[in-house]
Amino acid sequence: MSLSTQPSPAADPVRLDAPVLDVVVPVHNEEVDLEPSVRRLHEYLRTHFPYGFRITIADNASTDSTAAVAERLTGELTGVAWVHLPEKGRGRALKQVWTRSDAAVLAYMDVDLSTDLDALFPLVAPLISGHSDLAVGSRLARGSRVVRGAKREFISRGYNLILRGTLAARFSDAQCGFKAIRSEVAAQLLPMVEDTGWFFDTEMLVLAERAGLRIHEVPVDWVDDPDSRVDILSTAVADLRGIARLLRAFASGRLPLATLREQLGRNPLPVAGVPTGLTGQLIRFAAVGVISTLAYLALYALLRQGMNPQPANLLALLATALANTAANRRLTFNVRGSAGAWRHQAQGLIVFAVGLGLTSGSLAMLDALHSAPAKPVELAVLILANLLATAVRFLLLRSWVFRTHRARATS
Repeated sequence: MSLSTQPSPAADPVRLDAPVLDVVVPVHNEEVDLEPSVRRLHEYLRTHFPYGFRITIADNASTDSTAAVAERLTGELTGVAWVHLPEKGRGRALKQVWTRSDAAVLAYMDVDLSTDLDALFPLVAPLISGHSDLAVGSRLARGSRVVRGAKREFISRGYNLILRGTLAARFSDAQCGFKAIRSEVAAQLLPMVEDTGWFFDTEMLVLAERAGLRIHEVPVDWVDDPDSRVDILSTAVADLRGIARLLRAFASGRLPLATLREQLGRNPLPVAGVPTGLTGQLIRFAAVGVISTLAYLALYALLRQGMNPQPANLLALLATALANTAANRRLTFNVRGSAGAWRHQAQGLIVFAVGLGLTSGSLAMLDALHSAPAKPVELAVLILANLLATAVRFLLLRSWVFRTHRARATS
């Protein structure tokens, strides 16, 4: 069935007095910076933002006079609210305020206002229009202008490279304190986010990507706060633990991302004459196939040093076929969890037998034509046979092995 990310007509009616935007400012012991920052943000929104807004100060267990400052601001400024949380944690504060807000778009920014406020409307406009589901400010995107020390620059870029290498993240900046999300997306996505600290942002973005949500990135002008109290070492350790936890969750399939994808994910646009999802599947299958072929050739060449062509081909093809089925199950056909894994591998072995027949048959034919063929000729014949076997493999995987899952996902 066709799914839309636009609000459903049957959804709860929107309150007429509800703001369009709720900007959360999480704070902990910020008695000095809180008032000037909130007044500056309020003045900017009042004069530049064309919709109704609210600024929510989320006090994370402050022990100084932050609470008194926040309470005074709520009394003096229209559209400023204050929430006190007994426990620390930026993620905990955002999750609590966002899930209880009645605004259509939910945002947050750091109290130091390091990000130029002129990026705020470009951040939330795609969410207001329904074009995107989440929006992030990026200090690493082309067009951004950043003033900060070499140490923090190195750490930021290194962290995002780690995310790309481990979690296949495609967004460019996970930790910029300048993000927004549509409220109906937050209502379904945030219950899956477990982190209550600094890793909250990363976890939310990674889960959003895996669920097929659209993330809009805005290049920002950003000036580092020299008085930042972030403990870089402890934050880095917590981030690495968070990455490991997500990897385990994805491997076990315990997160209901498929359900979220069906409810909120953006389906690919239909192309006349092309089955839905076929183009993306072909691209992913080709990538897995290239890696599998290279691994097969390397393993075959290694085994060929001590055995005849047929057993070397059998072992090399079997090892790479098992890995190939597992990779295509997860990456190409988007099957998560352990349910049906053994059946898929068994069916994959039947597909493997077809590939074995093609490659073994090609070797037998070559041996019949030439009693002692040169190794380069032997490898060339195997490459051609594997290309044919790969095409047959894709057709069988798509139309037989993973057909039930694919039909269920598109029905």
